[in-house]
Amino acid sequence: MPWADVGGLRLYYEQHGSGPRAVFISGTGGDLRQSPERHHDHLTQHLEVLMYDQRGLGRSDKPDVPYTMADYADDCVALMDHVGWPRANVIGISFGGMVAQHVALRHPERVERLVLACTSSGGAGGDSFDLLAVDDLPAAERGAVVLPVMDTRNDLTRHPPTLAPAFDTFIAAMLGAAALNADDPGAARGARLQLEARAGHDVWDQLDRIAAPTLVMGGRFDALAPLANSERLASRIPGATLQVFDGGHIFVLQDPTAWPAVTEFLIADSPS
Repeated sequence: MPWADVGGLRLYYEQHGSGPRAVFISGTGGDLRQSPERHHDHLTQHLEVLMYDQRGLGRSDKPDVPYTMADYADDCVALMDHVGWPRANVIGISFGGMVAQHVALRHPERVERLVLACTSSGGAGGDSFDLLAVDDLPAAERGAVVLPVMDTRNDLTRHPPTLAPAFDTFIAAMLGAAALNADDPGAARGARLQLEARAGHDVWDQLDRIAAPTLVMGGRFDALAPLANSERLASRIPGATLQVFDGGHIFVLQDPTAWPAVTEFLIADSPS
């Protein structure tokens, strides 16, 4: 199994595909063992993708100390150093999009192109839904709050409940990840530390310093990272492009045009 020792922290990572290099940064609670992007054909047919379990998650180390968004950004760049990538495209989904913003600001020389999907800048640009506020709820109650926020078409008041496309697969993956981590005493604490770091995310006043060509992606039914937040991100980052997709917070699983839009953007200037 591939592991990287970065500043005393051991990160689990994988590399898939071939083509222009892209680092994929996953969202809240991301675990490669349950990641639908792990072997995503469209991505790996066009790109060499480096993906990893972030600190506190999956098979990576879970130090019981406070985490910061700067830590997550520096972990990403340290992993690039480990695999010998001086520069790469960076794809950030949800929380990963927040990390990607910090990567682009702290290490601008390392980012070729930037993709920010279903994410927020914090501050005046708007926050994503406060997952930390519901973290202590029992799982069923937490789901009843979060699922309608993730996609406004989810209606749990109906009998049977109405779920937007792809949510049956998404829920199964989340339950699978919980089962995988049931025997890991540090898993719950690591996930909580990620949420605490997320609560401090605010780069709105710095976004105009992002120099990498940027694609901002939003879902029209997303209330966790509302489309208005994507619109503000795109308006603040110089030259950024905004694309809106038919889905909620997991529109990359719901709209078949989403991943092709990512690869088209990332390979636009690559040698044929």
